Amino acid sequence: MMGRHDPQKDLFSYQIDLDKRVRRDHPLRRITEQVDFGFVREEVQRFYGRNGHESIDPEIILKMIFLLFYDDVASERELMKIIAERLDYMWFLGYGLDDEIPDHSVLSKARKRWGKEVFEGFFVRTVVQCVQAGLVDGHKIHVDSSLIDANASKGSVLKGSPELIAALKQAYQAQEMKLEDVSTSPYYQPVNDSLMSKTDPDAAMVRKSGDRARPRYHHHRVVDDAEGVITAVESTPGSIAENKKLMDMVQQHESNTHSTVKTVVADHKYGTVENYVAGQQAGWQTHMGDLLAKQNHAQKQTGIFPESAFTYRREDNTYLCPAGQVMKARRLHWFKRTWEYHLPKEVCAGCALRTQCTRSRTGRTIHRHEQQELLDRARQQAHSPEARKDRQRRQIVIEQSFADAANNHGFKRSRWRRLWRQQIQDYLIAAIQNIRILLSRAGKDASAEAGALKTLTVEAVLMVFSLLQTFTRNLSRHLARTAAITLH
Repeated sequence: MMGRHDPQKDLFSYQIDLDKRVRRDHPLRRITEQVDFGFVREEVQRFYGRNGHESIDPEIILKMIFLLFYDDVASERELMKIIAERLDYMWFLGYGLDDEIPDHSVLSKARKRWGKEVFEGFFVRTVVQCVQAGLVDGHKIHVDSSLIDANASKGSVLKGSPELIAALKQAYQAQEMKLEDVSTSPYYQPVNDSLMSKTDPDAAMVRKSGDRARPRYHHHRVVDDAEGVITAVESTPGSIAENKKLMDMVQQHESNTHSTVKTVVADHKYGTVENYVAGQQAGWQTHMGDLLAKQNHAQKQTGIFPESAFTYRREDNTYLCPAGQVMKARRLHWFKRTWEYHLPKEVCAGCALRTQCTRSRTGRTIHRHEQQELLDRARQQAHSPEARKDRQRRQIVIEQSFADAANNHGFKRSRWRRLWRQQIQDYLIAAIQNIRILLSRAGKDASAEAGALKTLTVEAVLMVFSLLQTFTRNLSRHLARTAAITLH
């Protein structure tokens, strides 16, 4: 007989168990088993008084912000609306059906009160957990960065003199301190000197390939080679070049993983003289693209002799130009740490190869770094077959990490305004990606154990079957001999 459901609302319900309504293999169950959110209570205890109104449990607040990025919910208002509709969310937060969902302002107040350090600690804990699970090698890392659109429009940008922009930034900072009731703001960093967004003064005007300049932030990331675990992140205004943060990122990786870097893999934007020399001094294998090679290639295309056409003579510290003239050291550039070699103006002027050597009126100059031996070794490593193979793998490891963050967690646009809030967003997204890697590996290990158990069970059955066959044959032979003796 066909049934018919009566949609009449129950006045009272005493038998609803959320633990039974959430399936056993639900991702939030596995996250609850693997991740300790309770640490936040001790971390934020200093921000709360002993008397007065009782706040929402900090663990619940952290879980709510976690859900915001885990499922890429559109906004905090939207999150609060759908929590009551999602039994899995309510189970994850420890709520009952009759518990009141707090206002969305609870989350913004908590972020302002806690600061970015609590979320940085949450990210570092996921790194440590991945290290303990054997998912981090620590010795070979991939470094890259990505531009993130700030939560500000192009029309919010003001243009003026550096003095005017500096005064406006100071005024905006003072006003924000009044509105947010804070005595200091340790998160502010000055950016563009002549441009400023009225909506987000921390974001810098940056042009991206194929797009016009707009307010943006720069996200810097280190990904371990073994399983793609994110081991270090840093957020800066978009005007901060990625190659300037390489040493800081490596140091953060070593601090978070307690390991020593041996190989650094990156594209040519990181292959600067400064990074090459610093990497060699630190003992790395510098598998970074060669920016100098690109510059030399550009010189070849213009018909100018590259620096490789000039021969260095160690015995007298001079260069021999393609025309056979000796170039002597003239001065040391203190900022670039390079020696400048040149020929007298009249020598270059009368050279038959001048048109292939320089377009300058004063003649051709050559620059040699004071640590040129280290630079040559770094460039040799950068052009090795192992380095080319690592850079090919980089396109899978770190580009996939950025793509996953953008497709699943709202990585490419800022949710909030100001640099310190952007740092919170980046810490949370990186932590969530690490947790997903941790759960994925745990699932693979469980499948492997189940497969091994299944194989063991099959082998045991076959062994028992073989023993039974042997026993049956021996029993039959024994009975036959017994019968023959009886008949005799």
